[in-house]
Amino acid sequence: MPAPLTAPSLATPSRLAHGFFTRRGGVSTGIYASLNCGQGSKDDRTAVRANRARVAAALAARDLVTAHQTHSAIAIVAERAWDDARRPFADAVVTATPGLAVGVLAADCAPVLFADADAGVVGAAHAGWRGALTGVLEATISAMERLGATRARIVAAMGPLIRQANYEVGPEFLARFRAADEANERFFAPAARAGHALFDLAGYIASRLAAAGVRCEDIGRCTYAEAETFYSYRRSVHRAEGDYGRHVNAIALVD
Repeated sequence: MPAPLTAPSLATPSRLAHGFFTRRGGVSTGIYASLNCGQGSKDDRTAVRANRARVAAALAARDLVTAHQTHSAIAIVAERAWDDARRPFADAVVTATPGLAVGVLAADCAPVLFADADAGVVGAAHAGWRGALTGVLEATISAMERLGATRARIVAAMGPLIRQANYEVGPEFLARFRAADEANERFFAPAARAGHALFDLAGYIASRLAAAGVRCEDIGRCTYAEAETFYSYRRSVHRAEGDYGRHVNAIALVD
C-alpha cells in the first residue's frame, strides 16, 4: 500500500489527513510503475483507478477528487465527488466537506497543500511556474477564505518538485519573470549553457506565499533527482520515454 511523505506542519491536527504520494505502492507497470494516478497519462485506466482508490484509502477518505489541470490560476470548491470523466478545469481544489480528499497531480510542478484546521477548510494547489506566476496560490487562499478560513491560521506545505539544480530554463523564461517583477532575478542562478539559467521554483513559491501572509513548510525533495521515488516530466523527456506517471498529493478533513 502507499506510504506517502508528510509534512510535520500538517500532521499535528488530528482532524487532518494528508500525503505527498510517491511512485511506490500501486499496481501500474513499466514507465508508470507503480502508483500512477494521472488520468491524463496513457496508462491503463483500470490501473489508474485502482491506484487512486489506494490513495483515498490511505487517507481514510470516502472519495478523492482532482481537477483537469491546465497550468491556470483557477481555484474551485469541491462539495462532493465528481465523475473523473467530467472533472472541472482548475489547478487548485478546496473543500470544507469531511471525508472528501482534494488533490492535485504533479510530476515536477510543485504540489502545495493548505489547511485551516480550526475552520475545517483544506486545499491543494498545482503550482508550476505559470500557475505560480499568475496567482494560483493566492487564488487558493482566497477560495479557502470564502469557505470560512482565516488567512493568519492557514498553514501550507510544499511537496516534491523539480529543484533548482535540475531546472534549466531559457532566456525567454527569465525575461518573463523579470518583466513581472525585477526582484524575481534572485530566483535564478547561472547555468552552464550561455544565456540559460537555473530556476528556483520552490523559493519563488515560498516568496509568493510569504507575501500573501501564509507560512509554508518545504519538505525539500526533488522529483528529477530521485528517479526511484518520483515521476518527472523533464526526466522522461531527457530519457525519451514518451510519457510519464503523475503523483497525487492530497489532503482531507477526517470524518
